[in-house]
Amino acid sequence: MPTGTGKTHLLASLVNEELRTKNEELCVWIVAHRRELVEQIEETVARYGMKPNDGRVKVLSIQWLSRHLDDLKDERPSLIVIDEAHHALAETYKALWLRYPDARKLGMTATPCRLDRKGFTDLFEVLVASDGIAEFIRQGWLSPFDYVSIRPDSEDQRLIDGLGKRGADGDFQVKEMDSVLNRRPTIERLYESVRQYAGGKKGIVYAISISHARNIAAYYNDKGVNAVAIDSKTPARLRKQMVEDFRQGKIQVLVNVDVFSEGFDCPDVEFVQLARPTLSLSKYLQQVGRGLRRTSGKETCMLIDNVGLYRLFGLPASRHDWQAMFEGRLAGKGCPAPDAGGAAYMAASQAWNESADGGGMLETVMSHGRLMDCLQNGGHLPGICRDDALKAFKDRGSGRWGLRRGRVITVPAQYQAVFDVKGDWAAVKFGDGGVGVVDGEGRVQMKAGRCGKVGLLPDGIAVAAINRRDFYVDLLSAKQYGEKPVVKRFGAIGMLKVGKGYYSRTRRVYEVRPGVGEYDFVSRGFYLRIRDYGFRLPGLRYVGGTDAFLRDCVCILENDPNEYYWFCGELDDGSIVVADEKGNYYHASEGAEKRYVACVHPASEEEDFDVAVSRLKAEAAMRAAETREAFRREEERQRRERLSDMRSAVPFQSGRRWGLALGGRVIVPPVYLSIRPPVGYYCAVEANPRQWGIIMLDGKLVVEARYMKVEIKADGTARLTVYPGKTKVVKLKA
Repeated sequence: MPTGTGKTHLLASLVNEELRTKNEELCVWIVAHRRELVEQIEETVARYGMKPNDGRVKVLSIQWLSRHLDDLKDERPSLIVIDEAHHALAETYKALWLRYPDARKLGMTATPCRLDRKGFTDLFEVLVASDGIAEFIRQGWLSPFDYVSIRPDSEDQRLIDGLGKRGADGDFQVKEMDSVLNRRPTIERLYESVRQYAGGKKGIVYAISISHARNIAAYYNDKGVNAVAIDSKTPARLRKQMVEDFRQGKIQVLVNVDVFSEGFDCPDVEFVQLARPTLSLSKYLQQVGRGLRRTSGKETCMLIDNVGLYRLFGLPASRHDWQAMFEGRLAGKGCPAPDAGGAAYMAASQAWNESADGGGMLETVMSHGRLMDCLQNGGHLPGICRDDALKAFKDRGSGRWGLRRGRVITVPAQYQAVFDVKGDWAAVKFGDGGVGVVDGEGRVQMKAGRCGKVGLLPDGIAVAAINRRDFYVDLLSAKQYGEKPVVKRFGAIGMLKVGKGYYSRTRRVYEVRPGVGEYDFVSRGFYLRIRDYGFRLPGLRYVGGTDAFLRDCVCILENDPNEYYWFCGELDDGSIVVADEKGNYYHASEGAEKRYVACVHPASEEEDFDVAVSRLKAEAAMRAAETREAFRREEERQRRERLSDMRSAVPFQSGRRWGLALGGRVIVPPVYLSIRPPVGYYCAVEANPRQWGIIMLDGKLVVEARYMKVEIKADGTARLTVYPGKTKVVKLKA
């Protein structure tokens, strides 16, 4: 669950449930990786009426537990809960799995990912993921945010792009970061960012090192901002007092070094400043998450990214493939741009920058208003440009080959070779020496034995050679051909032409009989109808009114890769009824999966063909009527818009006749003896001497020209003079 969405409360609820349903001799352990988190969990558990350390519930730090496991050898926890479970791969946690193999283990974290791409499947069996940050913000459980960041061509981004050294954990090396960024000019820019975007607000700053944190706090204090630095060397009692002062507003800014990345709970944090570069997705989300908790009086949180992290990870509300990270197929790691100048950074997201911010150091990446609009209306959030094309990769350790999409491994390294990759297929050499084709998930689509090599042609055709003779396999249908197929497209449906024959690309292949040519192929959008004379399913029923010419037709559906069908007729709304060889009838329509409706031997009245078709006809007639009415309304709306644009039209004369013109463009040709200036959407026109009528501005006749005089009113009525002394008033209609 994302940071701030109540993992600890859920933990307490589950523990309470466990204790109510289990033997009183059993107990629950809750294990945290820092002492501060232990105290926080104890407070939350106590709110649920459970007294920590009463014998049945124990909240322990992993450091204390690793030193005292022998002292607890008589205890038998039925459930062990690991808080911040992304740390659970450490050796200190593995002892819990070895010592208590029968205890169930529940890990809880906002970020089930690691920099080293080590998954968690050796410890946990299932990943249960809640909604993401975007959905929690949309529903009002987390705070929306404004996000500003350094420009890609800024001095700070240039310095960060030059960081080349990595620490033991795979992240940027702290020593190098500190030497490059722990300098007066950079710290001055940090302060200017806070002054401009979060002046007077309460917030947290994430620094690189103890020295960096203290230098930032000192500079902020010199500028009148009440800031303190907290780090691992701050005495526990002093640290606790500083946090309490911060909660009460006595301290405005906490500058910390990896102290408040996890578990820190202070909902009224108004801004978060990122001053520490990182390649860790976990660290990034844990840090920005400190500002996303909701509280009364807090409308939004300002996220100030002075190190360009959103270019590595996307915005905090971006989606992430947690399952791939849990399984170890994807590292929770950002990828710096390959060019130090930043030119390769995502141009797509630059278009979303909402203001130039007066040419300052930072630019607005996302405002909270724009964010909510995107979340409510399905808009796109700026993120990293990811390459999702299927590609091969080689594992250096084993020398084997695997497949990946972008940075996500879809098939672990297991092949002796990968010959070719096209679309969602890869031609490979298996571990046993045979060759074949697999899809992007490693499912075997074709295996050709030891024939040396296999290749891929466009449109999902594989080619291999046996005894120096090529053979071809359609990867969609798995059918083998002795000569090269040609893909022929009929609207959305593809067929193969092999020699003079035609074949469907469905798993059950339809072979067009001799004598049937392309003139018998009729594309109807979501299906292809093929007239195949005499090829009729015995006992086939048809929708009433179906032309006899259509009663020998095979049908291939766009969204059905498995079967071909017999055509049974079309309904009023353009949908169709088809049947398979077993005598099952289906209703098919554009953009939807086929739906079973009847069969030859119905088990109920609803499955009777006549009953089902009668129901389908009524539904189709209703949909067709609704479609026609919607089309009519849309046409009328567009026409009204056109008429509104024509209100400034003026009469013009050509020869002895008059018409209407708009901006030099003729909208009513000169065919009338006279035309008066428009009134609203209407014009009075004289077709013949003393024979007046009314037209609309687009030329449509609304009142026939047979009146001595016509007077159009602004209220949409007209007074028509039939002859002197006799008039009538009519309501004008478009």
